[in-house]
Amino acid sequence: MQNHRKQVMKSDYLNHRQRIRKKYLKSGLDNWHDYEILELMLTYAIPRKDTKPIAKALLKKFKSIRGVFDAEIEALNTIKGIGANAGILINLFKEVVSLYLLQDLLEQENAISSPKAVYNYLQASLRGAKDEIFKVIFLNTANRPVKAETIHVGTVNKAVIYPRKVVEYALKNKATSVILAHNHPGGGLTPSEEDKNITQVLIKALGTVDVNVLDHIIIGFEGYFSFKEHGLI
Repeated sequence: MQNHRKQVMKSDYLNHRQRIRKKYLKSGLDNWHDYEILELMLTYAIPRKDTKPIAKALLKKFKSIRGVFDAEIEALNTIKGIGANAGILINLFKEVVSLYLLQDLLEQENAISSPKAVYNYLQASLRGAKDEIFKVIFLNTANRPVKAETIHVGTVNKAVIYPRKVVEYALKNKATSVILAHNHPGGGLTPSEEDKNITQVLIKALGTVDVNVLDHIIIGFEGYFSFKEHGLI
C-alpha cells in the first residue's frame, strides 16, 4: 500500500512537470506566477521532488524572483529541498544573464547613445552583491565599449591602488575613455565623500594618459546614481 502511494505521488509530480514544460513551450512565460517560473527552473536541478513548495519557500524568504537570484548560494541552501545543484543553477542563471548583457553592451556601436545597455549590464552584474564591487568599462575613440573589468571587490577607498591598476587596464585595452561603476550593498544611491574623492583621483590619473572619465555610476537596489547627470563630473 505504501509503495503504491509513493508511485502515485511520483506519477503526479512527473505529470505536473510535463504539463508546465509544455505550457512554457506553447506560450513562454506569459501570465505565469513567479513561483511557477522558479518551479519549472528547479525541475532541471531537483530530479525526484515536487518543486512547487520549494519555489514558494524561496519566494517567501527572498520576497521576489529578483531577490532569489540576488541571494548568495549559502542563503539559498538554507531552504529545505534546494540542495547544492539547485543553488548553483540559480546562481549560475544570474551570471549568465550578466554575461548576456555584457556581450550586448560590447556589441553597441556607441555607449553614449546606448545608455540603457550600460545600465542594464551594470544593474545585472552589481545589484544585490554582498560586497562592494568596483568596475570599469573601457571605450575606444568611437565611444564603443571594448572591455569591462572588475577592478576591486571590497570597500572603495582611494588608498587602494585603483589609479595605477585602472591606468594599466586603460592602456592595455587602448581606451580613450572610461565609465566607472560600483554598487552600494546597503542599497542607497547617495555618493559618499570617498566615492567623490576616488572619482577625482581617477580623473587626474587617467588624464595623464589622455583617457577621459565619462561617468561614475552607483548601482543600488532600486536604480542608479550618475555623477555626470548630477554635475559631479
